[in-house]
Amino acid sequence: MTVQEVEDQIVEEFSIFDDWMDRYNYLIELSKDLPLIEEKEKNEQNVIKGCQSRVWVNAEYQNGKIHFTADSDAIITKGIIALLIRVLSDRTPQEILDNELTFIDKIGLKENLSPTRANGLLAMIKQMKLYALAYKTKGE
Repeated sequence: MTVQEVEDQIVEEFSIFDDWMDRYNYLIELSKDLPLIEEKEKNEQNVIKGCQSRVWVNAEYQNGKIHFTADSDAIITKGIIALLIRVLSDRTPQEILDNELTFIDKIGLKENLSPTRANGLLAMIKQMKLYALAYKTKGE
C-alpha cells in the first residue's frame, strides 16, 4: 500500500464517527495496535521532546526502510503515534521525508487536540522525519 492509500484509509475510518468523543475512543482502540518499543529502548535518547506525556519512538533501518516502534504513558498519545507509525513505518527515508501527512488535517486531528497535545503531535512527526533524514544521509 502506498502512503496515500494508508492515509485515505484512515480518513475513511474517521469519517464514520460524527463527534470527537467517538474519534477519541477510536484513537484509544488504535493504541492497542501500536508496535511496542522494547523496554531497553525506553531511554532518554528515544523520548520525544515537546510532548506533555512521555513518548518514546525508536527507528531501525533495515533493507532500505525504516521500521518504527513506540510507546507512551498517555492512551490518546499512544493512539496518535500508532496512526503515525501506520502511515510512516516500513517506508524508505525519502517516502517519509516527501510525505505531508494530509490525513491529520482531513480528520481534524490537530484542531481537536489541546495545544500541548498538538505540539506533541508536531514533535512526533518532526522526530520521525529527523530519523528519516539521518538514515537517508547515512545511506547515500
